[in-house]
Amino acid sequence: MKEKAVKPFGIKDKIGYMFGDFGNDFTFLLSSTFLLKFYTDVMAVDAYVVGIVMMVARIVDAFTDIGMGRICDRSKSTKNGKFKPWILRMCGPVAIFSFLMYQSALANIPYAAKIAYLFVTYILWGSVFYTAVNIPYGSMASAISSDPGDRQSLSTFRTMGGALAGAVVTAGIPLIAYDKIGGNDVLNGPRFTVIAGVCSVFAIICYLLCFNMCTERVKTVVTEEQLKRNNIGVMFKNAFKNRALISLIVASILMLIAQLSLQQMANYIFPNYYGNAKAQTLSMVMMGVGMVIAAFAAKPLSKRFGKAEIGAVSNFAAGIICIVLYFLRPQNVFVYAAFQMISWIGLGVFQIVAWALVTDVIDYSEIKNGIREDGAVYGLYSFARKMGQAATSGLVGSLLSLIGYDNQTAFEPQVKEGIFDIATLVPAVGFILLAVVLWFWYPLHKKQVEEDVRILKEKHGSSN
Repeated sequence: MKEKAVKPFGIKDKIGYMFGDFGNDFTFLLSSTFLLKFYTDVMAVDAYVVGIVMMVARIVDAFTDIGMGRICDRSKSTKNGKFKPWILRMCGPVAIFSFLMYQSALANIPYAAKIAYLFVTYILWGSVFYTAVNIPYGSMASAISSDPGDRQSLSTFRTMGGALAGAVVTAGIPLIAYDKIGGNDVLNGPRFTVIAGVCSVFAIICYLLCFNMCTERVKTVVTEEQLKRNNIGVMFKNAFKNRALISLIVASILMLIAQLSLQQMANYIFPNYYGNAKAQTLSMVMMGVGMVIAAFAAKPLSKRFGKAEIGAVSNFAAGIICIVLYFLRPQNVFVYAAFQMISWIGLGVFQIVAWALVTDVIDYSEIKNGIREDGAVYGLYSFARKMGQAATSGLVGSLLSLIGYDNQTAFEPQVKEGIFDIATLVPAVGFILLAVVLWFWYPLHKKQVEEDVRILKEKHGSSN
């Protein structure tokens, strides 16, 4: 029987893949940007405690991310593909547990119970259900098309999806989440619970759009013999010998330290340091503008100079901007936001090429190890990203506790100065170290990527 012709790669795939990250970030950005603020200011939990909970959860991810990657590799292809079915199965649970994390009605239960509730809901949301939808989603990029240009387009649209979610979540929420009390901007807990519920509904809608619009075209069959030969132990051994994967993992951790410290500290620097919570919305809009500029610039620049090369240069520039901000210490909130936009452009360039770098690493690993493991490689990479989240949450939470921040001292002058220091110096270090890793350690620069593509085309022929 003649197989039904597969539709060629096109704009429908790109928009569908964009909606996938839109859905991801309705819960991920809510957590990475507001969870620490919600638990310190509404639930009255110490910042360092929230950071510890997040770090412990990431240890769990060491097993769930890699395990989900192996499950993806072992999954049999269905009429909807190998990875897409997981998005449909898990979009509901991830949205529900995201909503459950922000229950302001529990603010007056015993302190230990609040910590236990945070731990359980956060583990189930991030380490179980978010993993079960995000690992297949990320792995799916290499199954949608084998062409490097198409994959770069998917990476660009994925980042655009994240930027759109950022415009809604990080820019829109500050406009409605705060009340003016005694001249200070204070987070409204019950209102934030409703906001979290709305974000969960939108997440499900976006996941369903991704499922229905994307098509998996690249069929890779991994035999049981290959999987046994390349078991968990062998996979880790191969990973530690894989310079491209290890360096990209380190680069991604550094990127998230820079990115998430900027996002998390925005919840403190605008309402606390500048006394203007609504200016956070302007800052996030300017972030979106920076990401759009980066989106238009990334593809032609990466084609000419290489993805890793432009990522290194742009992030070094972003780090320098943060250092200038630290010494300049502008008293005008709009000057601060303008400088931040330049940093977001630098970060945005790397974010846009990062997902294409993952597919380059998958290709490189296939050449080195003789087996294609989209899920396993992406699982290791996703684990690294979550380690970056944990490192940032633990670091930011500990530093806030170190400067004496709690919901009673939040507006004292010394605490406010400490907030500014954290908001500028932590991202600066992340940006500059990221640039160093990409330039000097990561091996898949432009010429090597082109050679890997040539080798795999010869290996697979034109069937993919």
